[in-house]
Amino acid sequence: MGLVQVATNTITSATASVTLTGIDSDDVYMVSAVGIKSGTDNSYCKARVTKSTTPDTTANYDLAYKILRTDTSFSTNNQTNGTEAYITHNLGTSTSEFGNFILYLYNFNSSSEYSFATVESTDLRYDVKLMSRTGGFVHTVASASDGIQFLMNSGNLEGGTFTLYRCI
Repeated sequence: MGLVQVATNTITSATASVTLTGIDSDDVYMVSAVGIKSGTDNSYCKARVTKSTTPDTTANYDLAYKILRTDTSFSTNNQTNGTEAYITHNLGTSTSEFGNFILYLYNFNSSSEYSFATVESTDLRYDVKLMSRTGGFVHTVASASDGIQFLMNSGNLEGGTFTLYRCI
């Protein structure tokens, strides 16, 4: 498998959201995010698919994750009919806190199938807890998606590099 970069955005100051577009084929796409920083304590990164470059905020996101933690046993998380998909755990403003993730995007260019993604994220929290979220989400609307938006549930993104690739 090879990767062709489609779009990238590096955040170095307070930014409300990052939108990566350019999905225009039936290929699988991958998003890599490294060094995600939050401007607000206890804030998590979430995602929304874009339709004609506009984020879809309708209640059509279903998700399921296994949550792995270094401080306690694993747990599960699921949601139906949400307005976004959770990608990271709670991050904060400490210099030692950050998140990373990889998403694989499927059926995004299809107008007759649901767009869905697999998610693998890791987060280092202020209390030196390492957490991981493994699973995925589906956008339950059969229409073409051309990209994906990332934002925090509270406050701004303060740092990170977000890159969209086409898998070849």
